[in-house]
Amino acid sequence: MSSDFESYEQDFAVLTAEITGRIGKVPKLVGDEKKQMVANVEKQLEEARELLEQMELEVREIPPQSRGMYSSRMRSYKQEMGKLEADFKRSRIAYSDEVRNELLGDDGNSSENQRAHLLDNTERLERSSRRLEAGYQIAVETEQIGQEMLENLSHDREKIQRARERLRETDANLGKSSRILTGMLRRLILNICVIIIISVIISVIT
Repeated sequence: MSSDFESYEQDFAVLTAEITGRIGKVPKLVGDEKKQMVANVEKQLEEARELLEQMELEVREIPPQSRGMYSSRMRSYKQEMGKLEADFKRSRIAYSDEVRNELLGDDGNSSENQRAHLLDNTERLERSSRRLEAGYQIAVETEQIGQEMLENLSHDREKIQRARERLRETDANLGKSSRILTGMLRRLILNICVIIIISVIISVIT
C-alpha cells in the first residue's frame, strides 16, 4: 500500500516542479504563447489535484497505527498545492490585465487600483481556502478517530463473545462432571448396601 503512495508522491513532485517552472514563465510571455501556457498550467494543476485525491485514498487504507506519518506528508502536499494555485492566480491576474490593456489601448496606469483590488480579493480567497482546508483536515482526523474507536469496540465485542463461549463450555463440562459424580456416588452406596446385606447373611448362617 505504501509503495503506491510513494509512487504517487514521485509523480506529484515531478508535476509540481513543472508547474512551478511554467507559472514563472507566464508573465514573460505574450499573445498566443501566454494563452497556451496558461491552458497547460490549468491542465497540470488538475492532474496534481487528482494525484492528491489518489494519495488521500491510499492514506485511508493504511492501518491507523502507521497512518500518522502519511497524514503529515499529505498536509504538506496540500499546502504546496495551495501555494501553487495562489501563484497561478497572481500570474493570471497579470495576464488578464495585459490583455485588457492591449485591447483598450490602456497604458496600465489606470488599472493600478483594479489590480490592487483584485490582489486583495485573491488574498481573501486564499484565507478562506486555508480555513476550509483546516476544517476539512479536522473532519478527516475526526473520521480517523471514530474509525479507530469502532475498531476497538469491535475487538472488545469479539473478546466478550469468546468469553461467553468459554463460560458456556465450562457450564456444560461442570454439568457433565456433576452427573458422573452423582452416578458414582449411587453405585458406591449400592455397593455398601450389598456388602452390609452379605455380612448380615453370613453372620446369621454362622
